[in-house]
Amino acid sequence: MLAVTLGVGGVIFIATLSRLLLNSIDDATRQRAEYVVTLLESGQLPDPLPVTGGSTLQLVELAPTGGNGRIVSASPLGDRLVPLVPYARIPSATEPRFLDGRPYGLPGPMRVVVVSAGEGRYVIAATPFAETRFSIDTTVKAAFFGLPLLLLLLAAMTWLIVGSALRPISALRRGATAITARQRYRRLPVPESRDEVHSLAVTLNDMLARLEDADARQRALVSDAAHELRSPLASIRTQLEVALDYPDRTDWPDTARGVLEDTLRLSRLAEDLLALARLDERRGAVRQERLDLAALALGVAERYGEAPVAVTASAGEGGGVPVMGEPGDLTRVLVNLIDNAVRHAESAVSVSVGDERGGWAVLTVTDDGPGIPEADRERVFARFTRLDTARSRDAGGAGLGLAIVRETVRAHGGDVHLEDAGPGLRAVVRLPRAGDVTFGAAIPS
Repeated sequence: MLAVTLGVGGVIFIATLSRLLLNSIDDATRQRAEYVVTLLESGQLPDPLPVTGGSTLQLVELAPTGGNGRIVSASPLGDRLVPLVPYARIPSATEPRFLDGRPYGLPGPMRVVVVSAGEGRYVIAATPFAETRFSIDTTVKAAFFGLPLLLLLLAAMTWLIVGSALRPISALRRGATAITARQRYRRLPVPESRDEVHSLAVTLNDMLARLEDADARQRALVSDAAHELRSPLASIRTQLEVALDYPDRTDWPDTARGVLEDTLRLSRLAEDLLALARLDERRGAVRQERLDLAALALGVAERYGEAPVAVTASAGEGGGVPVMGEPGDLTRVLVNLIDNAVRHAESAVSVSVGDERGGWAVLTVTDDGPGIPEADRERVFARFTRLDTARSRDAGGAGLGLAIVRETVRAHGGDVHLEDAGPGLRAVVRLPRAGDVTFGAAIPS
């Protein structure tokens, strides 16, 4: 395309230059002929005719009958016997034309212009065209040899510039090739130039960092799950081996109860892991259904009639609190929060549902237990996190309950946090009210 552009541009330039030079020599020749006409009209015409710019001039008078005439005057080099233009063609020779001057003893090609002086008289002016042709030929040769050189120069510059621009891309490609399963924590090279490639490299490295973090969390989850599974399995194996080695001295009902307890613990862990896996798979794609959060909380609280502590539930003024969500997921949120509160409460657990300004539904679960230090209130939402006081086998599950609560609430467009209840601990869940706040709106601070 560059070659075609240069070629077309060169042709247009040469054609334009030739036309300009030709028009210039024609105008100069015509002006010299008109100058002779002016001298003739003023009666000051010298003989021989005045010469400028190397032109040849003839003053011709045609016979009234046409077809013949005579040369009245001429410049010093002008022929006084033979006109530069045949007599018969002089009246119609209104446009400039080329003339071979050699038959008239003139050098090379010439441009001839005929100007009428009135009363059958005409001035013929001829100017040599050799210098103009030499200029045009020189320009053509310069374009013929110069344009290819210019094309090569531009191609080389384009190659260097594009290569320099694509070099960081090649470095990114090599860096991406070097990232394998064994070297997955490497980063792509970031160019020093602050351009789009730099932004691309930074964005890709951020993506790799997020993938690395997700991979680390996945590996940690697998490791923690394996650790949690090992304890009840080891307990079951130990109890059964002891019972089989000493069958006469084994209390089989007590052994069965212990095995059943560890089996239930394994079952709860498997259910929690499955719940987390489902939350990760359908993140951002929760099935929405309009439901009454207050009625849901009251119904769940009624299941704890035989709990070791009293569990009460209340709804704010105005009755129902509509939200959009999946009933099974929100029920699990309530169960996990109430189970956690019952496990640590001294005498009572209260569940409350109400409204908050800004179109948010608020669910709180409060216990009167020892509470959690402020420094640990955010940490307990991490997976497999249990405080030191809760690490005994009877203290609770595997540390996935609050993690499931947070993942579920955030999938529904809300958030959850813990706060001091003085005494005790309060879990506060905020969810968008149905019809008031768009699902996924910003969470209030």
